[in-house]
Amino acid sequence: MSYLIKSLVVTLSLLLSTTVFAANTSYYGSKFHGKRTASGSIFNMNSLTAAHRTLPFGTKVQVTNQKTKKSVVVKITDRGPYIRGRILDLSKAAASQIDCQLCTTTMKVLSYGDGKYRKE
Repeated sequence: MSYLIKSLVVTLSLLLSTTVFAANTSYYGSKFHGKRTASGSIFNMNSLTAAHRTLPFGTKVQVTNQKTKKSVVVKITDRGPYIRGRILDLSKAAASQIDCQLCTTTMKVLSYGDGKYRKE
């Protein structure tokens, strides 16, 4: 029985890791630069990070601007965005790599983080 459960967990993990979905995306920068994020790390607007409401901290996500087709890989280190209709807030550096101030993106989860709080 435990083999069946382990197989289901592995299968679900693979399915979730390849899920691609559309997201309204914005960015945040200088106002929060140097402040502590929800994960405990210090926000650096020049790092390739992002905020998402529910993904575990440390999760790596490939974000692609649907208009420009440019992609960037970011790590979830914060919670947000808290503006209705938005799914993801990118750091300023990540947003500039894909030419996004407010844009529609696709998100693909590459790996899930452990979700632990880290005071760095």
